[in-house]
Amino acid sequence: MYLGGNLDVMFSSPEEWYFHLKALGYSAAICPVKPDDPTEKKASFQKFIREKNIVLGEIGVWNNPLAPDPDERRQALRKCKETLALGDEMGVRCCVNISGARGEVWDACYAENYASDTYALIVDSARGILDDVKPLRCSYCLEPMPWMHPDSPDDYLQLVRDIDRPMFSVHLDYANMVNSVEKYLRCNVFIEECFRKLGPLVKSIHAKDIIIANRLPCAISEVPPGRGIVDFARVLHLADGLSSSTTVFIEHLSSYDQYQASAAYIRSVAGRENIKIPLLP
Repeated sequence: MYLGGNLDVMFSSPEEWYFHLKALGYSAAICPVKPDDPTEKKASFQKFIREKNIVLGEIGVWNNPLAPDPDERRQALRKCKETLALGDEMGVRCCVNISGARGEVWDACYAENYASDTYALIVDSARGILDDVKPLRCSYCLEPMPWMHPDSPDDYLQLVRDIDRPMFSVHLDYANMVNSVEKYLRCNVFIEECFRKLGPLVKSIHAKDIIIANRLPCAISEVPPGRGIVDFARVLHLADGLSSSTTVFIEHLSSYDQYQASAAYIRSVAGRENIKIPLLP
């Protein structure tokens, strides 16, 4: 198992990028280049990554493949394909996006997100992306969200069956699927269910913590690892039971220091549990 996260800092060279990976206590990385970066930049990072044997766990798209506007949707799908192709070229474990929203805001909650024709569009879009790119190393995955497909382990498994492509895999963000008070109150049992049902398909994991606000209306919020109700000892054991190359990423924190502290916290839990997370050389 490898640990990584966002950097929350700019970098201008592979060496500077690597310095921050080490300073933050990471052993895996999010892909440091994008499809529209210059060819020379991609080549320099690719050479450096190969020489240092750095594990690249994720490359993100973060757009709306279901956009109601045809031009926006066409552009979004093109970027999905370009990003997946780059991920395959760079040897990234998975290319991640959300399924998309049927409204103006790319990641928002709309009733139409659950329409039957929306589900069919998700399946067709994922198949089209994979069939056009034909990746050999980088899987295409959909990050779960509270208010769109996939929003539960069973929903994700159904998508895997319906998309029916060997390079469609699972990106496990268990926190995003805790979308009710019932799930929150049995959060750690629910996380075990996620790993039990999805584990063999999981390429990368978001290590997030959550807490509920004791006020109305109900709100479940992300907090840094160790500040909420997630049992990280159990999460790390579950992750460690998957493929040895599984990557675990920290995200959505507010500062470089928070990322550094959260990585140290996760490493401390792993140490107490005799779980090995390698360091970069």
